[in-house]
Amino acid sequence: MPLRDLHVGRRRVLPRQLLTQRFARSGGAGGQHVNKVETKVELRLDLDGAEAILGPVGTERVRTRLAGRLDASGRLRITCDEHRERGRNLDTALERLEALLSDALRPPRPRRPTRPTRASKERRLATKRRRSQRKRERGTGDD
Repeated sequence: MPLRDLHVGRRRVLPRQLLTQRFARSGGAGGQHVNKVETKVELRLDLDGAEAILGPVGTERVRTRLAGRLDASGRLRITCDEHRERGRNLDTALERLEALLSDALRPPRPRRPTRPTRASKERRLATKRRRSQRKRERGTGDD
């Protein structure tokens, strides 16, 4: 199964030359099949090469948001061993990579400041009054 270009975001296409694939034996159930067939897929995306398409801001966004998925050389790593067929695992890994990149490239939503409700203010003040009263009652009495 050949690699394909990745479509991330609007009108952004990462060429398949930036991807490297590796296959390994998958763990888990499967009997003899799992012991002799390399169906697990490991994809790596060269982020340095992708910077020309994603831009420096996009690449930095991917590096910070997906830092846990980067290897020692700074490449983005995805693995898939859900299916028994190599082709299906490769398709799933490519779809995951596209989804992860699209999500990571999306700019963060701005925070909309909110105000506390009247009820929450009243609860806070009531708690402060109770705590203050309790501390006043603790005071040493004149014996």
